[in-house]
Amino acid sequence: MTDVSAMREEIKTKPEGVFFPEYFRCKGYENGKRTSKAGRRADGIEALFTLTEPYIYKNDLIVGSIRSAMVTFTEEEHAKVVEWMNRYPERGFAKNGDHFAADYFTAVEYGVPGMIGMIEGSKAAHENDPDRVEYLDCMETTLKALSERLRRHAEKALSLIGTEGYDREKLEFIAKNCTALTERAPQTFSEGLQLVWMIHNCFVLEGRYAMALGRIDRYLYPLYEKDVSSGRLDDKTAEALLANTFLKICENRLRGFDDVVNICIGGVDEEGNCSVNGLTYCVLHAVRDVNMPGPNLSARVTEDCPDRFLDECLKVIGTGLGYPALMNDTVNMAALLRKGYDIKDVRNYCMVGCIENFITGKQPPWVDGRFDPIKYLESILCESDPETLDGIESMDAFMRLYEERLRGGVEDYIKWMNAVSHVDSLEDNTAPFLSCFCDCCIGRGLDINAGGAKYPSVHGAVLMGIGTVSDSLAAIEDVVFDKKAVTLSVLAEALKVNFEGYGDLRQLVLNSPKYGNDNEYADKYAVWYTSTLSDMFDGYRTHDGGAVYTAMAANISNIYAGHGLGATPDGRLANKPLSDAASPTYGCDVRGVTSTLLSVSKPDYTRCACGTVVNQKFSPSAFRDGKREKLAQLIRVYFKRGGQEIQINSTSRKVLEEARMHPEEYRSLVVRVSGFSAFYVTLSPEVQDDILRRTQHEEL
Repeated sequence: MTDVSAMREEIKTKPEGVFFPEYFRCKGYENGKRTSKAGRRADGIEALFTLTEPYIYKNDLIVGSIRSAMVTFTEEEHAKVVEWMNRYPERGFAKNGDHFAADYFTAVEYGVPGMIGMIEGSKAAHENDPDRVEYLDCMETTLKALSERLRRHAEKALSLIGTEGYDREKLEFIAKNCTALTERAPQTFSEGLQLVWMIHNCFVLEGRYAMALGRIDRYLYPLYEKDVSSGRLDDKTAEALLANTFLKICENRLRGFDDVVNICIGGVDEEGNCSVNGLTYCVLHAVRDVNMPGPNLSARVTEDCPDRFLDECLKVIGTGLGYPALMNDTVNMAALLRKGYDIKDVRNYCMVGCIENFITGKQPPWVDGRFDPIKYLESILCESDPETLDGIESMDAFMRLYEERLRGGVEDYIKWMNAVSHVDSLEDNTAPFLSCFCDCCIGRGLDINAGGAKYPSVHGAVLMGIGTVSDSLAAIEDVVFDKKAVTLSVLAEALKVNFEGYGDLRQLVLNSPKYGNDNEYADKYAVWYTSTLSDMFDGYRTHDGGAVYTAMAANISNIYAGHGLGATPDGRLANKPLSDAASPTYGCDVRGVTSTLLSVSKPDYTRCACGTVVNQKFSPSAFRDGKREKLAQLIRVYFKRGGQEIQINSTSRKVLEEARMHPEEYRSLVVRVSGFSAFYVTLSPEVQDDILRRTQHEEL
C-alpha cells in the first residue's frame, strides 16, 4: 500500500500549466454535431472527460486528478474559450450549480453500464416525448464519456509500467479496477471507491465546488463487508485506499484554495437503527492520516451510538484537525421532517459544504445567503429621532418594533434571493451529467433543475450574530427599562459615536447579562431569535416551490459583516466582528463550558433545517485518556438537551500566538475555522484573531 506521507509530498509538487478545463469543454462546443443547447452541453462534457490526459501519481491507488486539466495556452486560445463559455454559461453556486450530494448509492449498486441501461429504459417509456428522449440521450452521452475516461485511465496505467518511480503492482491494480468499471457494477471495495472518486473528479472538472462524498460508510459498506468477510480486505488496506483518495481533495490547493468536500459518517440506517460500522472507523482514521484541510468530515451522532464511535471522533479532533464536526442526528432529522420529506429520505440525509443538511441525491444543489438581523436593530436606534426612541415605553414595545423591521428585512432578502437565483431559460442551463446522479431525473427524463429531482430546491437563510443580538437586547432591557440608568436616545447617541465619551455607559452594558452563561435573562432572546426568524422565513418558497431553511453557520462572515456596522448595545465597538454562528460572543461566556452548552441548547433547533455551528476550544489536555470520556458525556448531555452541532479546536492559545509570530515553523498547523478547517498561518489576521478570541476551556 502507498505511504500517505509520500503521496502527500507528491501532491504538493507544482504542476505544469494551469487548471483550465474549459479549454477542453470548448472543443466539444466547437466540434459538436448537436443543435440544441442541452446537446451542445453534452458534447462539451464528453470532450472534457475524454480529451483530458489521464494523470497518475507514482503513489496512486485510486485515480482521478485535476492535473489532467492543467494546460498551457495562448492569449488567442484563451479568448476563443471565453467566447464559447459566454455562449454556454454555467450555473454558479447562487443558481443551484454546486454544493450537491450525489446519489452514489445507485451509482455503486448499478455501475455505469447499469445506469446507461436505466436511461435506455426511460427512453422507451418516453418514446412519445421527443424532448425527454433527447435529454436522456444527452445524459447517456455523459455517462459513456465517464466510461471512456475510466478506460483511458486503465490504458494510461498499463502504459506507465516500466517507467521509473512507478510500481507495476499498483499500476495493474489501477488498470484492473478501471477496466472492470467499464463493463459492470463494482464488485469490490476498491472498485466502488474508484467509481465514486472518478465521478467526483468529473464534477470538479465541470467546475463544481463543495460536492459532497456523502454517506461513504453506507453506500460502500456492502462491498467493504463482502471483501472483509472473504479475507480480500483488511481495515489497514481500506484506510490506505481511503487516505489515498482523500489526499486528492487537497489537490485544489494547487489552484489556491481548499475544496470543502463533506464526508458524512454515522447516523441511522433505513430502519432508523444506528449504522456505525467497521468502515466508519476506517474513514475516521483515513482523515486523521491525511491530516490536511479539504476532507470536511461530519459525524452524525445518534443517541445510541457506541461509546467507541464518539471516543474515536474525539481522538481525531484532539489531533488539532477540528474534524469531525459532531451532528445531533435526532435534532437534524426532526428539523428535516418538519419540511415534509419522506422519513426514509430524511434518515439518509448528509451534509454539503460546511454543515448544511441535504437530502442525499434527491434535490437540486444547495444555495444559501447571509441574513443580518443586527442592522435592523441598528436602524431603530441610529435612524430614529430621540423623541421617537424615548416614546418606546417598554421592552415589549421595543420588541414589537424590532420584529416589524425584521419582517421587512426578510421580505427584502427573499426578493434578493429570487433575483440572484433566476435563470432566463431552464433549457439553456441544463446539467446532463449531474442529473444522472439525482433520483428521478433519469426516470422522468428531466434536468435536475427543471423538475427532474424528487424534491424542489431549498435555500438556506444563514442568520448572523445570535450572541450579539441576544446580548444587545438583554442590555437594552437591563440598562434602559429595568435599571432605567439611561434612556434609549442616550444609548443611541453613545452608539453613534462608538461610545466615545460614554465609557461608563459602555461598562454598564458590558456588565449586563450575556448569552452563554445559563442566564435566562439573556438566553431568552436567543430562544426568541431562533423561533421568530424561522417563523418569518417559513412563509416563503424558492423559485420552484422548495423550502427556505434557516441556519446559524455564517462561516467567517461574522467578521466582514461587522465591518459595516457601528457599535451595538452589548458594548461591541464599531467595525468589530459579530458573534460567530450559533456560539455566544467570545469572551462573554465566563462560567465554563457546561453553562455555555446549557445556554446554547435552549433554542429549538428543530426550526433550523439547514444546521448550526457551535465553535468551542479546549486545551489539548482535555483529549487525553481519562478526560476524553468526560468530554464525550458532556456532548451527549448537550445533544440530549437539544444542541444541534458542536465542533472543537484542540489547540492552546500559546501555540496559536507562536504560530502568528513564527509562521514558518507552523505551516502544518490545522485549525477548525467555522464550517471548515484550514492551515492557521494561511488565514487572514482577522480570522486568526477570531480564533484566538474563542473562549478556551482548560478543564471540564
